[in-house]
Amino acid sequence: MIFIAVKFTALDPEEWLTRLDGFTAATRREPGNLFFDWSHSVENPNQFVLLEAFADAAAGEAHVTSDHFEAAIATMSELVAEVPEIINVEVEGAGWSRMAEVTPRHR
Repeated sequence: MIFIAVKFTALDPEEWLTRLDGFTAATRREPGNLFFDWSHSVENPNQFVLLEAFADAAAGEAHVTSDHFEAAIATMSELVAEVPEIINVEVEGAGWSRMAEVTPRHR
């Protein structure tokens, strides 16, 4: 699995998700996409973190060569305040695993 985390600092946080909504939807429809989720920082209102994963290198390659990726890169370049930070790694597995330390305790 290819796991990617990207930290973006947007010029206008309200415009960020709106302008990237189509990219998000298109990426989630890709056959090799496992997840594609945005988080908004509670400490910095202009910062977003994107967590995404693809089944394998071929799925990752299909993503970065897609028309919607190319269009999103152009849009993001208009909307970022600085160069994003990224973590991009290949890991064993096919998605999320269960966390062993926390289990529900219902009263």
